[in-house]
Amino acid sequence: MTQSLSPSPQSPTDLRPDVTHLVIEDETPVDNFLSAKLQRLLVEILYSSWASLGLTRPFVADADIGIFASVNQPPIVPDVFVALDVEAPQDFRQKRNRTYLVWEFGKSPDVVLEIVSNREGNELGRKLGDYERLGVSYYLVFDPLQQLGEELLRVFGLHEGHYVPLAEPWLEQVGLGLTLWEGEFEGVTTTWLRWCDRDGNLLPTGAERAEQERLRAEQAEAKAARLAARLQELGIEPD
Repeated sequence: MTQSLSPSPQSPTDLRPDVTHLVIEDETPVDNFLSAKLQRLLVEILYSSWASLGLTRPFVADADIGIFASVNQPPIVPDVFVALDVEAPQDFRQKRNRTYLVWEFGKSPDVVLEIVSNREGNELGRKLGDYERLGVSYYLVFDPLQQLGEELLRVFGLHEGHYVPLAEPWLEQVGLGLTLWEGEFEGVTTTWLRWCDRDGNLLPTGAERAEQERLRAEQAEAKAARLAARLQELGIEPD
C-alpha cells in the first residue's frame, strides 16, 4: 500500500497578499519638461554621488513609482522618493518587484518630494495628509513656478505622527540636505533643486564628477610638465 504524504507546510512567501489585480503601470506621462528634468537630476545625483559621501547604507531612489501601502488602497505616486536600508529586487519579471509595495520592502520611503506644476495637485493638503499617514519621515514640496506662493521650497519633518515645517532643508535621519542652485542642466539654465551635504556643498551629477576628474588630471599633468622643465633647466634629466 502506498503511504500518503501530508501536504508540506505553506512557505512564508505564499502568505503574501495577491497583487495580480493591482494597476502598477498606467502609462500616465510626466506633466511637463521641467518636472521631468528635475526628477532625472535628483535621482541621478544620488546614484552618482552616494558612495563618495562615505554612505554605505543601501537605498532605492526613483521617480513616478507607485507606493502601495495596502492591496485595498490606490497607490500614492510621488514625483521623487528615497528609501534607505532597502534594496531593489533584481527580477522585474515578477509584478511585485516592479513597484514599491510597502509590505515587501518592510518600510515606507524616508523622503518624498513633490514638484508643483499647478494648483490641482493639492500638495499642501491631501498629499501632505497621505504621506503623513504613510509615515514618511520627510516631505518636500518644490514650487519652481510659485503656484502656491512665494516660497520655492517647503520642507516638513514627521514629529509624533504629524508634519511640522523645518527651518532648514537638512534631513538629519537621511544625512542629506537640499539647496537651490542657479545653473545649467540638460541645456536649461534656471533655478534647480539639488542635493547637498551638511556644509551646503552640492552633490555632483555623473557628468560633473567626470569633468572634475578631467580637470584634476589636466592639472596634475601640467604640474608634472612644469617640474620636468625646471629639472631640465638645472641639468637634471626628469627620468
